[in-house]
Amino acid sequence: MDKYIKIINDDTVIRKIKPFIKNKKVYIVGGYIRDIITGKTSTDRDLIICDEETELFAKDLADKLNAYFIELDSVNNIYRLVLEDKINYIDITCPVEGDLTKDIKRRDLTINAIVYDINKEEFIDLTGGISDIKNEKIKGISEKNFEDDPLRLLRIFRFAAVTGYKIDKSLFEIVRKHFKEINKPAKERITAELLKLFEGKYSHQALLQMDRCNLLEEIFPIYKEIKKIPSNTHHHLDLFHHLVETVNQIQIIYENSNDEIKEYLNSEPKGTIKRLAFLKLAGFLHDIGKPSCWTIDEDTLRHRFIKHDEVGSQLSVPILKELKFSKKQIEYIKNLIKYHIYPSSLICSPDTSEKAIMKFYRKTEDYVIDVIILAMADRLSARGIHVTEEMVKTNINGLTALLNNYLKIRRTITPCEKFLNGCDIMEILGIQSGPILGKIIKALQEAQLSGEISDKQHAADFVKKYYSECIDS
Repeated sequence: MDKYIKIINDDTVIRKIKPFIKNKKVYIVGGYIRDIITGKTSTDRDLIICDEETELFAKDLADKLNAYFIELDSVNNIYRLVLEDKINYIDITCPVEGDLTKDIKRRDLTINAIVYDINKEEFIDLTGGISDIKNEKIKGISEKNFEDDPLRLLRIFRFAAVTGYKIDKSLFEIVRKHFKEINKPAKERITAELLKLFEGKYSHQALLQMDRCNLLEEIFPIYKEIKKIPSNTHHHLDLFHHLVETVNQIQIIYENSNDEIKEYLNSEPKGTIKRLAFLKLAGFLHDIGKPSCWTIDEDTLRHRFIKHDEVGSQLSVPILKELKFSKKQIEYIKNLIKYHIYPSSLICSPDTSEKAIMKFYRKTEDYVIDVIILAMADRLSARGIHVTEEMVKTNINGLTALLNNYLKIRRTITPCEKFLNGCDIMEILGIQSGPILGKIIKALQEAQLSGEISDKQHAADFVKKYYSECIDS
């Protein structure tokens, strides 16, 4: 363990703390220790302070480190210090009932219960967490701990998704016994764990494991309907497993991507969670409209799901709202579901023009890369008996070309200027607000996206002509 002690002692943040905690009982616990042992870097450090007034200690340390003090939970004495670099932070709390041993034994998993005594420079491992990390096992500490906080049921699979470790059989039994409790915690907490799960390399495996314990349907009830859709001539997997495989294929595409794509998917535009996690969640939901659109052709017995992209896009909104996703996050996932067929339809068209391609880029300007990768993953996850290897290869090559072209020109693509709004159109045509106005606005947007309109006068001429054609028809 000497090498881990050296890593901790060499940590710049720990070195800053040390002079101010001499002769105090201060311990590092949780994820930071786990990450050190698994060879990862961590920017957050959880400290437990014993025999001190926690808030006063945290405020004093904040002053000495010139850090920003935040009260996270005054009832449970949890405080955060955000350091000057705005990257590293320290969470400070006191042990449960003032007893470090009790605190350790009330945690969820053994790998999260390893403690390091900063002053004594030694590990305290009461639950065998170090051995479990080395053996790549996920084990619980006590069934009661999961009863006390049912969110921990989901955390089992979050850590499995991130680490790829094998989940202990006893934990599966605990989840099967208590899975109905998962919706008791605040939805925000559930969503935070879900996103961390989708961020993990092994998220597709974790989803299958969750399903084995009934936990998945408890969080996403819509999957009861999804599981009714069987495999067919275009899909070698039933719908549920197709969606899980889509998540897997997104991960594979990410791992095989160039640095530019990886940097893009590793970015965190919506908080502290990577864009990759939201893309994989969209992949997991992209076909949720199929059960509502399912028909079987009487003559050919072909399964059809007409407009499932549009239906699924709308169905995703209440699901994500229930889980307390933000408006921007909902809009992103909703649009990826809506447009997931668009890239393949575009490249399969016999007369794909530069205008049509530019229209696609502008229409999906905030997530062009995402929707193309989703289309690739969707294609790679559907290999029914009527889908040849040549069809898959042609589709992937076309999508790759579409993506590479976008990467080449994306900095030269300017967003469409809004030449006319609804009021302008009503004034030009002398009409009132109504369905016809909405139709004209949509047609004008489509014409602009295609590059047919370049200024306000062209826009005015277009709406006059379009309105005249609507009246004549």
